[in-house]
Formats: sequence, structure tokens, C-alpha cells
Amino acid sequence: MNKRFNFKNGPILLFSFILLLKGAVAWFVVFDDGPSWSMVLTEIPFFMIVFSLIEWFATKRKILYYMIANLCITLIYFSVLMYYKYYGVIATYHALQQVDKVTKVGESTYSLITPYYLFIFVDIVFFLFFMFRPKYIAKWKERGSKRMNRMVLIVITAVSFGLCVFNIWPNHASMNEIKKAESMGILNYEVYTLFADTREKDEIIDSKEITQQAVNDLKGTDTPATPQYWGADKGKNLIVVQMESFQNFLIGLKVDGQEITPNLNKLVQENTYFNNFYTNAGQGTTSDAEFVVNTSFYVPKNEPATSSVYMKKELPSLPKLLSSNGYDTATFHTNSVEFWNRQDLYKAIGFGKYYDQSFYGDDDHIAFGASDEVLYDKTVPELAKIDTGDKPFYAMVISMSAHHPYRMPEEKVKINLPEEYDGTLLGDYIRAQNYADYAMGQFLEDLKTSGLWEDSLIVFYGDHQGVPMYTLGSKEKDLMEQLIGHEYGYTDMFNIPFIVHSPSGQLPAVMERTGGQIDIMPTVANLLGVSMEHQLHFGEDLFNQETNLIPLRHFLPTGSFLNDQTMYVTGKGYEDGSNFSLKDNSMTPDGSTEAQFTAAQRLLDLSNSYIMQLPDQQ
Repeated sequence: MNKRFNFKNGPILLFSFILLLKGAVAWFVVFDDGPSWSMVLTEIPFFMIVFSLIEWFATKRKILYYMIANLCITLIYFSVLMYYKYYGVIATYHALQQVDKVTKVGESTYSLITPYYLFIFVDIVFFLFFMFRPKYIAKWKERGSKRMNRMVLIVITAVSFGLCVFNIWPNHASMNEIKKAESMGILNYEVYTLFADTREKDEIIDSKEITQQAVNDLKGTDTPATPQYWGADKGKNLIVVQMESFQNFLIGLKVDGQEITPNLNKLVQENTYFNNFYTNAGQGTTSDAEFVVNTSFYVPKNEPATSSVYMKKELPSLPKLLSSNGYDTATFHTNSVEFWNRQDLYKAIGFGKYYDQSFYGDDDHIAFGASDEVLYDKTVPELAKIDTGDKPFYAMVISMSAHHPYRMPEEKVKINLPEEYDGTLLGDYIRAQNYADYAMGQFLEDLKTSGLWEDSLIVFYGDHQGVPMYTLGSKEKDLMEQLIGHEYGYTDMFNIPFIVHSPSGQLPAVMERTGGQIDIMPTVANLLGVSMEHQLHFGEDLFNQETNLIPLRHFLPTGSFLNDQTMYVTGKGYEDGSNFSLKDNSMTPDGSTEAQFTAAQRLLDLSNSYIMQLPDQQ
């Protein structure tokens, strides 16, 4: 072998080859077309720059520096493929801000690991094994003392840097983060994001331009002079039930002749059901859903609402609005209030009281706290106690047992699924939601026997997707297609139920117009006869509007949105984006307009600008 290319003189080649294999694993998971020759042209130049710097500056322990660089890049690739498996987007440095959450949802995180992912750590284990053997350490020191020719290093660095710039610059304007990362290369994209965020600040729109009329004009809506159903439930309590990971395809679903959610099916049949309703949660998932529902603002761009500067602001909110109209307010969740910084969230949006793990204890533990049965069993007596006061109340109740990865204790499993569901995420999800429905049935019964049912406006909705399409294997995709009658896709994944129980009995049975969590606040305010005339909101009263435009954030490429017919998913720009029918997820050549695309982005900017200019909490 030519000495210029053996390990003694060319660790740069060995480690570049090792990392190229790891890059191929990440590309296989993240990009539709998997690894390609473009990967060689985008990833290798980055390796070469890093390793050339080591060759240039390292005089001792050169192999150690190679191994450290190898480990760091390996961790980036591993983070990217793990993050994509759940969120469907490319992880960047922003995700590192949530590393502490990983330790708290360890089982959920570990369940995403496919055995072949660990392949990318094999070489590191190998190197560590030999590092502690003196004879190998001596050999590596000798080999690491050899320097590459300076002129060769200059050429390699210059060519590699030129290729990186060539890969980055022509693609920097692309709005689709997945396409951008594929065109730039994963590592180039990570570096570009870091520098772009330090140079490009979000536009802050003058507060004088941020009015309800401006929002309505962008959405194509008008506030009616005499809203239908105004005050239909005036003076009633409001109970908001947020259901963990609950997707709409479960409603009415049967497997082997068994109803998955019999109690919710009955609830749908006897109350008002919005079947074309979607989640607006972002990176903060459950806590983001709480934020959106209680503020009618959109989540921030690169972080959970509860980890952002939003929590320092005097946020207009549903609890504050109802409190000013004579309501007591409280929220109920069996996890610790510190998780997802809920102590900051509840302060920012103004809940009068919260009940968390310190109230519920940790008996009958499922997922991250006491079971849904414990949640509902202990919550109803508290609601009844609050109801004895002179004022109506607003209570938010958040379930948690059906949390990813849906590992239910054997004694909690209430349904027998066919054998093909064993060992699948889909099977575990169905079992968990069947248990959640069982607990919900007890809750509904307790609400009725306590008298709260007829004295309360009660709404139910899912918080976020439960079955990420990026996580499913081919077998699970086939099972899902058999269940829902078409290929599982974006519109199915983000579609959640919204059910309204109105004591007035005036509401229609089914509402098919497009809606989202952003719309819950103005919708219930109308039914309670509470004016939002002086409170900016980005949602709309779903009983009094015929059209909707809902920007989507985080789980889809920047620029994606919902309208009345389709879900639009951005390409590099608007023109090469895709429209998915809300009826069956089929792709359609039209269904959206560039004007809607522009308006959706403007809505996000207005929301962020308004919040950023609010006064800080005192």
C-alpha cells in the first residue's frame, strides 16, 4: 500500500470514510431518497475542513483530536436522526435547549432508537477499547506525530471550504428545512443555521399595525354584528379537557369488531363534533397546546412557548379574560408543575390555582405520573367543591396516561388486539388510547352524577399527534392504511377531534369547517357571552365563520398552512410546495394560493411581534 494513504500517514482519510458511513445512516432515515452521490459532495468537505485544522495545529495527541471530532460529529448525526423520528424536522442547536427534558421522558426517547442506529457508535467503542492498551497508545502517538504536507493541507482546506460555500449559498433561501439540509448537507446546514440565526433577527412589526382587523383581513373573516349562539351558555362553568396524543382517526374506529373509544364515540354522537380540526402545538407539544388554547396566539419559531421570552410577558389569556368576568380559574395535571416550565406558563396566563403531582401523588403510576383514573377521580370532587362557591369556574384538565411510547401496565390493558399489532407502536398506541377512553368514561359519569355536566360548557380535544408518520415501519404503515382506508399522511397525523358539550342544547351535531386549537378561545368565549372585542386573538369563533387560514409550525416546513380544503406543505418556496386534501390526504394540484401562503407567514409575524412588545410581568 502506498504510504501516503495508509493509516500512519492518512488518518484524515480513515476518519472521513468512517463519518461518511455514519452520514449515510442519517441520510437513509431523514431523506426520502436516502444516501446519494450528493452526500459525498456535501458531507466530505465539512469533514476535510475539521480534519485539516487538526492536521495543521495539532502537534501532540493528534489521533485523540480526531477521535473527539469523530465523536462530536457522530452525536450530531445521531441527534438528527433521533429527532427526526418523532418531530419530522432536522434538529439544530435550538433542540439542545431541551436536553434536560430528554432525561425526564427517557422511555419515550429510548423507544425511538432502532438497533441499527447504534451502528454509528461501533468505531468509537472500538477505539476506546484500544486506547487503554499501552502498546497501542505508543503507536498512535508515533503515527499522530506525522504532519501532512502544508501545501496539500492548504489545497484541501481551500477546496473544501469552496465546496461548502457552493453547497450552502445557492440553497440558503429555501423555506423547507428538510430540502435545505439535503441540498446543503446535514453538517453544513447545522453551521448555517447557527450563523444565520445570529445575523437574521425576527422582524418586529410596529404595534400600531397589529389590530384585530388586520388579523381578520389576512384570514378573510369578518366579525358578525350579531354572532350566532352568543351567550348560549352564559354563566355556566367552563371545563376544558385536553387529551394526551389523541388523534381523530380513533373516533368510530373498530379493530376486530371492538370499538377503540366507545365512550368518546358516544360523546361525539350526543354533542357537537368538529371532525376537521387540527393541532397547533409546536416543539413543546402538550405545553404548547395549553399555551395556544389559553392565548389564541401562535407558538414561537424555534422553541417551546414555555421556554421562551413569552413567559416573561403580561399575556392576554382565557383565564385572565374569564377572571375579569367573575370566574375562578384552576388547572389540573398529575405531573410536576416544573415539567415544561409550567410554573412559568400558569403565572404568565394567569391561572388562579394549579393542581399537580403534589396533589395527586404518584399512586397507580403510568407514563409520568398518576393514572388518568386517579386524575379524574380526584379532580371531580375538587370541581364540585369549587362549584359550591358564588362564582362560575374555568377548569383545564390535562390527561397523560396515553403518552408516547404508550407502554401500558398489563393490568390496565382493556382490549385484545390481533396478533399483527403485537410489538408495534400502533398496537401500543391503540391499547393506551383504549385505556384513556375507559378512564374518560368514568370521568363523564362522575361529572353527570355530581351535577357538573348540566351546569358546565365542556370541551374535549387532542393535544398533538400520537402516531408520527416518520416513526412507523412498513408493517405499521400497512396496518394504518387498512384502518383508515388510505395511506396515512400529514392531514391524518395532525387531525384531532374537538367536541363541545353545551348545556343549552342549541348547537349543531357536526361541524365540518376547518378549525384548530388557536380557535378554541374565541369559540368558547362566544358561547359564554364573554366579549373579546378588546383582546387580540388569532383564532376565530368557529360557529360564526365560514373560512379559515391556520399557519402550521415546527412539525412541518416553514410556510406550511391549512385552509378550507387542503394542507399546504412548503417546497423550497411556494411554487414547488404540495397540497394535501383534508378529506383523504391525497395530493391535489391546487387548493391553496400564494396570497394565503404570504398571509400565513404574516400572521405568525404579527403574533410574535405583538407578544414581544407586551410589557414584562411585574
